[in-house]
Amino acid sequence: MRTTVRSDERILSSDVFDRQDNDRILNGPREALGTIEEPSRAIPVYRQCDVLVVGGGPSGTAAAIAAARGGADVIMLERHNHLGGLSTGGLVIWIDRMSDWQGELVIRGFAKELLDRLPPDAIAGPDRDDWGSRDAAKAAHWSQRTAAYHGVVTWSPTIDPERLKLVSQEMVLEAGVRLVYHSWACLPIMEQGKVCGATFESKEGRMAIRAKVVIDATGDGDIFHRAGAACEDDVEHDDIHHCMNTAWLFGGVDMNRWIAFKAGDPEGFSRFLAAGREQCGLFDRPFVSWRNEVALFMGPRQSGFSGLNVDDMSTVEVRSHAAMGKMLDFYRAHAPGFEGAFLILSAPQLGVRHTRRLKGVDAVLRSRWPDGVPLPTEIGVSPAVSPKFPNISIPYGALVPERLDGLLACGRHVSCDRNSHGFMREIPQCWITGQAAGAAAALAVKAGVELRHVDVDALQAVLLDQGVYLRARRAAEATAPASHASGEALATHR
Repeated sequence: MRTTVRSDERILSSDVFDRQDNDRILNGPREALGTIEEPSRAIPVYRQCDVLVVGGGPSGTAAAIAAARGGADVIMLERHNHLGGLSTGGLVIWIDRMSDWQGELVIRGFAKELLDRLPPDAIAGPDRDDWGSRDAAKAAHWSQRTAAYHGVVTWSPTIDPERLKLVSQEMVLEAGVRLVYHSWACLPIMEQGKVCGATFESKEGRMAIRAKVVIDATGDGDIFHRAGAACEDDVEHDDIHHCMNTAWLFGGVDMNRWIAFKAGDPEGFSRFLAAGREQCGLFDRPFVSWRNEVALFMGPRQSGFSGLNVDDMSTVEVRSHAAMGKMLDFYRAHAPGFEGAFLILSAPQLGVRHTRRLKGVDAVLRSRWPDGVPLPTEIGVSPAVSPKFPNISIPYGALVPERLDGLLACGRHVSCDRNSHGFMREIPQCWITGQAAGAAAALAVKAGVELRHVDVDALQAVLLDQGVYLRARRAAEATAPASHASGEALATHR
C-alpha cells in the first residue's frame, strides 16, 4: 500500500493498493490451448442510421442527444440496462469540478441541462453564490464534502444515481434516439478502410448496424482499436487514474457525525485508518453522497490490474466485494456514525479508470497547461487541476483518429497524454467530449464530409447554441496559428 498525495497536478489524496507478485489471480494462469476455427456466417442487419453511438455512459449519452438534436438519425447501443455508465452503474456519484477556480461554470451545455433536471433531493453541493469562494470557513466545510480544493469552493456535486439514470433516459428518448439496451458491440464494419457501422451481440445473437458515422463511447476504445486506430496506454503511476475498484454504498449512517470525528480528532482518525488497514488489508475512507445517511466508497483503489483482461477484472471484483464485507464490520465497530450501517448496493459496473487512449489528430497535453491559450479548434473547456494553472482548452482533434475515417472517440479514451488523462477521464469532461462528438457527427452527415473535414467554425456555433462554454475564437487566432481550414484536414499537434 502507498498513498498518493494532493498536489498541483492531482486533486485527491488516496491509498493505492499495488498488485503484488504473490497476489492470487482468479482462475489462475492460462494454458496455451491453441485456437478453434469459427465458420463464416451471414449476419442480419438490425438497422441502418446516420450515427451509431456505441456505449451509453456519460459521453455516449451526451453524444447521442447532441447528434439527434443536430438532425441525425441516431442509434445508441448499451450493454447494461441503464444509461450513465460509471456515473450511475459505477456509483461515481461525486461529479468532479465543473466550475473553475474563479467560480465560473465552464462545463455547461448538456452537463448543466442534465443536472438542472434532477429534483432538488437528488443533488447536493454548495450554493451558486459560494462557487469560487475562498472564505476559510466555507472552504473547510466543503472540503469535507468533496466540493472545495486548494481553499476554493467548487461546483462538484454528488447525485442520486437512480435519478440520473432516469433523467438520462428521458433526455435520450425525447431527442428521438433509438435506444438499444442489453447489446454489446463486437467489431467495426470496415469498407475500404473506413468504419461504416458495427456488429453486436444480444440474446438474439449477432446482428449488425450500418452507419454513416460511428462514435466510440465505450471508454476503452474497443471499436477504434479493433478498427486499427493507434492508441496509447502509458499511465502516471503517482496518480490514481490507472487503478480499478468496485464502488459501493452503505446506508444507515450519519455522515455529519463521521465528518465531525474526522475533522475534530485528527489523531484518532489516523489511528482509525491504521487499524483499518491492519485488520482489513484493503481499506478506504468514505465520501459523502447526496444524502447524509448514505456513505459512498470509491475504493479501495487497486493498481497493477488491466481493465482489458477478464481474469484481472474478475479478481478486482472479488477482492472489492470481500473488502466491502470486512469494511462494513470494521466501520460498524469503530467509526462514529456507522454503528447502524448496512449494505445498500455494490456497483454493477467495475470502476475502470484507464485502458486505452486514442492517438488523435490533436490532444490535450500537459505542456499546454501553463499557457491557457484557447485553441482555435476548441470544443470545450476544462477547469485546471489547481489554481496554479489557467483553464484548459480541449481541441476537436482530440476526438479524431490520426488516420482512421468514419469514427470519432469521446469519453475517457480521447487523445491526451497520461497527465491530462487524470482529469479528462472525469464525468464532466466526458460530457464535454461526448456533446462535441455528437454535434460534429451530425454536421458531417449533413454536409457529406469526412469527420476530419468538419467545419470547426460551424461546430463551435452549434456548441455555443447548445449552451457549451467556449472562449472567443478571436482570442485563439491572436495567439496561435490556425490549425483548421474549412474543408481541409486538421493538422496534427502531437
